[in-house]
Amino acid sequence: MKRHSFKDWFFVTRPWSYPASVMPVLVVIAYVFWLSSRQIVPADEISWVNGALALVVMALFQAWGNVWSDLHDYESGVDTDESYGVKILTSGEYTPTEIRRLAMGLGCAALLLGLCLCFMAGPLTVAFGIAGMALTVFYPKLKYNALGDLDIFLAYGILPALGTAYVLTGTMVWSTLLLAVPVGSITVAILHVNNTRDVHTDAKAHIRTLAMLVGYKASRIGYIAEILVPFAIICLLVAFSVLPVWSLLSLVALVPALKNTKAMRSSSAANLSSIVALDAATAQLQLAFSLLLSISFVIAFFI
Repeated sequence: MKRHSFKDWFFVTRPWSYPASVMPVLVVIAYVFWLSSRQIVPADEISWVNGALALVVMALFQAWGNVWSDLHDYESGVDTDESYGVKILTSGEYTPTEIRRLAMGLGCAALLLGLCLCFMAGPLTVAFGIAGMALTVFYPKLKYNALGDLDIFLAYGILPALGTAYVLTGTMVWSTLLLAVPVGSITVAILHVNNTRDVHTDAKAHIRTLAMLVGYKASRIGYIAEILVPFAIICLLVAFSVLPVWSLLSLVALVPALKNTKAMRSSSAANLSSIVALDAATAQLQLAFSLLLSISFVIAFFI
């Protein structure tokens, strides 16, 4: 059996996709930081240690989910030699046993740190953890039945928004849901473009994704909406003074967003070459959008 380095194993977890899990948490941390300057959240009651631990837990959950999904796709015949993406199993470089052990190890690490976070942050954290684990474990089945987009929005939009605010403050900060929509929408777009790209191979595997149900034309429109509507939402929230005017800094991310829409518009069901790597480009968009939004909250705190 071939020996793999730490770098090899790290690559298996698809690190390019980590913005999908880490950035929603970072945005909420920065948002709560800004709220403390407005006396909405008592600054002396915020646990930044819990916030930092939440970042690590979310990254581990995603790494576990990525590996678990890849294993399930391979064993279900969804990933084949014809499939796009990382061919960790179809290439024969890794065995199913190796990937299963990695998934188990990541799952145990995520569970262990999650339990530590529950002990530190309070009992309601358990509910967030159970929901996150369920969405991770059942993601492949939900994806195969056109519910993967909903799963991702809940797991990487709603749960991080409410859960991060809770572990930071010990209370539910419902206004974070306003951030869950734009940030979660871009995360869903990562999956959506992946499924749009893989519609032909997924059909051969006899599964149903949302991209397959709505058709290629509607999938293209859906993807463009998922990455552009978040900017409109931020503008509206600023216009109604829900967010600081500095949040408009996130509009700088329109540059990569428009580049991504151009790539999607130039594709067709018969020619997918322009969107082969668009899932990774969308993850980079998430990184830019969320990082700029987070920075805007920090600026607003001090100005």
